This record gives sequence, C-alpha cells and structure tokens, in this order.
Amino acid sequence: MTAIDPRELITRKILQIIKILGIGRIPPFGASTYPFTDYFKGFEKVQAIRRIFSEKTENILRNLKVELTWIPGYMWINLDGHLVVSSRYLSNGDKVDIYLDVIHELVHVKQFMEGRGLFDIHYDYSERPTEIEAYRCAVQEARRLGLSDQRICSYLRTEWMSDRDFKRLASTLNVNCDEQSQS
Repeated sequence: MTAIDPRELITRKILQIIKILGIGRIPPFGASTYPFTDYFKGFEKVQAIRRIFSEKTENILRNLKVELTWIPGYMWINLDGHLVVSSRYLSNGDKVDIYLDVIHELVHVKQFMEGRGLFDIHYDYSERPTEIEAYRCAVQEARRLGLSDQRICSYLRTEWMSDRDFKRLASTLNVNCDEQSQS
C-alpha cells in the first residue's frame, strides 16, 4: 500500500464532488483564458512537443486553452483538459523550469485526450504512470538542453513529494540525485 499525500487526497475528493455534481470545469476565479499559441508562441515548432503530438501538434496547440490564474502554484490540467498557469509562477518562476513544466503538462493534455486517468488513486504520485511519462519527457528535454543531473534534480524536487518519493522518481528516471556525487 502506498502513502498518499493529504493535499492530493483533498484534491481528489474535491474533483470527485465536482464530477458528481456535473460541473464541467473548476470556476476560473477571475482568471483569463487564451489560446495556447497566442501565449506560448513558437512552441508548435519545438521538437519535444512535436514528439508528444506528432502531426497533430499545430492543430492541438491551436485549440488548447491556457487559463492564467491568481491562484498560487505552478501549472496543472483543468478538468476539461486545458492548461492552467499561475500568473505569479509565469512572471517570477525560473524560465527553464517553466519550459520543462509546459512540456510535462502537454504530456498530460495528450493523456487527457486519450482518456487516461491523470489521478489514479492506486498509485503514489511518484509512481503514477502518467506522471512518470510526463516527467520522462521533461527530463529528456532537459538532457537535450545540456542540463546537469544536479540541475535536473533541482527541477524534479517539489514540496509535495517526500524525500523518499523524490529519490524514487529520480531513480525511475535515471537521474543521479545522490548528494555525494554532486558535491
């Protein structure tokens, strides 16, 4: 049995209630929505993204919506499959992390379009196949950019993963996050 982060459990319960009530999407709370290609110009030409969507890349990105929100956090996929981005993160976040997060979240967009469950409760976050696939694409692009394992580890480390889960994810992705080897 895997341990579940209490925040993830609460999020799942909220999503279950929204689904039961038949609400198609979480209210935007004053957020603005834009076409992805208007906000993230040129991403349809990025090879990492073309690998995700292949010949459908331009069409999918043209029709994908991006919701900018004041809610703190990073990026995530809304219940209807569009990208939600914290305005604060977009303004103040590390540009490489933002780029890698866009790749990560676009993998989730594809998974959503394929009908795959993004929040499978049978897996811990760091073991969830959809997360591993999304992180694998981001790590592959990070390596193409020439980022060191130390920098990739910095990208992978999040406040919602325990040290154990972080190390498990890094190991699964073949990223060396051993502190002694990075000194």
